[in-house]
Amino acid sequence: MRFITSLVAVWILAAAVSFSAERPPNVILVLVDDMGWMDLACQGSDYYQTPHIDRLAAEGMRFTDGYAACAVCSPTRVAVQTGRYPHRSGVTDWIRSRFQRGGIGTPEANPTEYVGGKNRKLLCPPNPYWMEHEEITIAEALAAKNYKTAYVGKWHLGDEAWYPEAQGFHENRGGCDYGQPPSFFDPYNNPKHKHESIREGIYKLPGREEGEYLTYREADEVEALIREWADQPFFIQLSHYAVHTPIQAPEEMAAKYKLEGKSDAHAKYAAMVQSVDDAMGQILDTLDELKLNGDTMIIFTSDNGGLIGRGKTPSPTTNAPLRSGKGYAYEGGVRVPFLVRWPGQIPADKVSAQPVCSIDLLPTILDAADVALPSDRDIDGLSLLAHLESGGEAALERDTLIWHFPHYRHDPGPYSMIRKGELKLIKFWEGIYELYDLKNDIGETKNLAAVMPAVVEEMDRLLVEQLKAEGAKLPKENPEYAGK
Repeated sequence: MRFITSLVAVWILAAAVSFSAERPPNVILVLVDDMGWMDLACQGSDYYQTPHIDRLAAEGMRFTDGYAACAVCSPTRVAVQTGRYPHRSGVTDWIRSRFQRGGIGTPEANPTEYVGGKNRKLLCPPNPYWMEHEEITIAEALAAKNYKTAYVGKWHLGDEAWYPEAQGFHENRGGCDYGQPPSFFDPYNNPKHKHESIREGIYKLPGREEGEYLTYREADEVEALIREWADQPFFIQLSHYAVHTPIQAPEEMAAKYKLEGKSDAHAKYAAMVQSVDDAMGQILDTLDELKLNGDTMIIFTSDNGGLIGRGKTPSPTTNAPLRSGKGYAYEGGVRVPFLVRWPGQIPADKVSAQPVCSIDLLPTILDAADVALPSDRDIDGLSLLAHLESGGEAALERDTLIWHFPHYRHDPGPYSMIRKGELKLIKFWEGIYELYDLKNDIGETKNLAAVMPAVVEEMDRLLVEQLKAEGAKLPKENPEYAGK
């Protein structure tokens, strides 16, 4: 009898080990809004206090050349969900929420007519009001392995019929058409606003404790989901509304950042960064308690570079040594923190200089879950899994990344970019070219276009050919331009 009992015990242990080995990993993807490349201590900052996010770098891999797929938010969010360049979907600028459309409401279809005026040299493609349902999201792809999926925080990919629950997510807590919250303090609304969506507050995040800070509410929602789904594979995307405007933070938190040479905006922004780090600490503590660390991959990144003020508006952060910031074609607009941790699978304390991008998230997550990529469409991103598991030894089979922003935002107008190796070409569609050697000039201070015309010509050819092949809508000459 004792022998039989021992056999049963061995069988139970073997079954448990087998289950653990066969169980797909949990994935927590943290996408911060407007966090710049230098906004973390592990990235080199001596101002921001981010010990919990730094733990991801210490226990996993940090990419020095991590990129957002666009210098503004909605296109990057499309790239994250689909593994495809934003121009394939047509979402190449941030999506205007219902309250920002002058009473248009939700049209029957996305606009198709080019836009412009007599003061613009170029006509530009219209930006959609939503990401179409035909796109396949991470949540929809993970359904093949029966993942429980949740979206917490900022969505910004369309009106209610296109919210996360209509794109494959089982749970949606906060994802709507907002590009920013009316307030970071509970009840997260503006009761005097003319539009009902702002008066109502954040979708599916009703007020519960007046004055509670939004980032901590998001963290509580994630913790609750982890506890509820601890016994099954889950994918949770935490898309913090922070550190986007309005620059608001609890006064007691901001007080400790009011150092010499730092403005009130700097101090409040630093407190917002700390709140994101506190949320990461809460998530890590929950995983520690439930012994889920080895079963959980965490990815941390941002949707674009840090916000740089213009005119009388103070800059809440700095992206130095990178040039410029959010919305611009320079590194400060697109280079972002990019960290991945998966204990037991990814070696600790590794740093990679391989250029990686938002488009790589879906392929990496699906590879980790042993889910095939969608076969009925082109996926632009690469799985980073082999590179991660090798500690950076396995090379990525890619030499170029591209960006496409065919809209007027800042002078000198619409632009597209290509990075090939260490060289980066910015093509401003009004006829201006800038070429930078990122290895020797990370601050993009010396335009090499005039002294390397053959390189400019070749990189421009590669860029335009790829954009056309991928169906990108390009700016075109405005026949009514009054300045010609």
